[in-house]
Amino acid sequence: MRRVLLPAPRSFCAGVERAIEIVERLLERHGPPVYVRNQIVHNAHVVGDLESRGAVFVSELEEVPEGAMVVFSAHGVAPAVEDEARRRGLDAVDATCPLVTKVHSEAGRAAAGGDTIILIGHEGHEEVEGTTGVAPERTVLVETAADVDRLEVADPERLTFLAQTTLSVTEVERIAMALRRRFPAIKGPAKDDVCYATTNRQTALASVVDEADLVLVIGSPNSSNSNRLVELAEVAGAEAHLIDGPADIDPAWLTGAAAIGVTAGASAPPELVDEVVAHLAEHGPITVEERRIAEEHLEFLLPQRLRGG
Repeated sequence: MRRVLLPAPRSFCAGVERAIEIVERLLERHGPPVYVRNQIVHNAHVVGDLESRGAVFVSELEEVPEGAMVVFSAHGVAPAVEDEARRRGLDAVDATCPLVTKVHSEAGRAAAGGDTIILIGHEGHEEVEGTTGVAPERTVLVETAADVDRLEVADPERLTFLAQTTLSVTEVERIAMALRRRFPAIKGPAKDDVCYATTNRQTALASVVDEADLVLVIGSPNSSNSNRLVELAEVAGAEAHLIDGPADIDPAWLTGAAAIGVTAGASAPPELVDEVVAHLAEHGPITVEERRIAEEHLEFLLPQRLRGG
C-alpha cells in the first residue's frame, strides 16, 4: 500500500486569504468589473475563479478606465504606482500582504537614514519590483551568494540588507552570511523578512522529505514559494514536481513510489490537495499521514472600508 505524506502547514496563508477576500468583497459590494493590477496571488485557479466572477486582471494601470476601482495585488507595488493611481483618479484598494508592507517600511527607513539597500530576491518578481521602487536609486539586488563578491557600493559602512518574503530560508541565510563576511557593518532586518508561512511550509516539507520517493508540490509556475518547495525536495534527493492540480500528474512518476509527499504553496487552494490525494487513490490503495509542525492562527485585518458585513 502506498503512503501519502501530508506535511502541514500547507496551502493558503493569512496574506493570501486576505487578498482574495478583498477582491471577493469588492465584487459583492460594488459588482463587476473590479480591476486587479497583476495576479492577486500567483495561482491560476484563484485567478480563474475570480475572473469568472467579474475580476479583470491587468498588467498596467493604463489598462484601467479613468475613475475605476483597482486592487493592488498581495505582492505590493512601488510608490510610483500608487502615485499614478492617484493622478488618474482611480479608486485604489491595497491588498498588499502586511508582511510585504513591513519590508517596504524597512526599505524606507534605511533609505531615509542614508543606507544603500541590498535586496535579496529574484529579478522580475513583482514583490521585488515593489520593494525596489521604495528607493530605486538606493537599492541593489542580489540573487545568489556569488553575487555578493561582485557588489560595488558607495559606502560599506552604510548598508542594510532586506529579503523577498517568499525565498528559501536556507538560501537567504547563505546570502546574508556572505554579506556579513564582506561588509561587517551591514545591518539586517530586526525580524527575518522571509515570512512565517514560507518558513513553516519549508520546515514541514523538510520533516517528511527523507521518507518520500516522490514529492508533489501544488502551485502555479510563477509562485516563488512553491518553486522553493520543489528545490528543497530536490536538494534532499527526492524526485519532485510542481503541479497546478491532479491533471498534471504523470502516472509514470508513481511507478516505484512507495511514499509520496504532497504539499501546496501558500497561494494554492487547499481543496487542490484533496483532489490530488483522491487522484492518487485512483492509482491504487493509499494510506494518508499528516505531519504537522506548527499551527497557524494569524489573521490580517481587511482594509477599514471592507470590514463588517
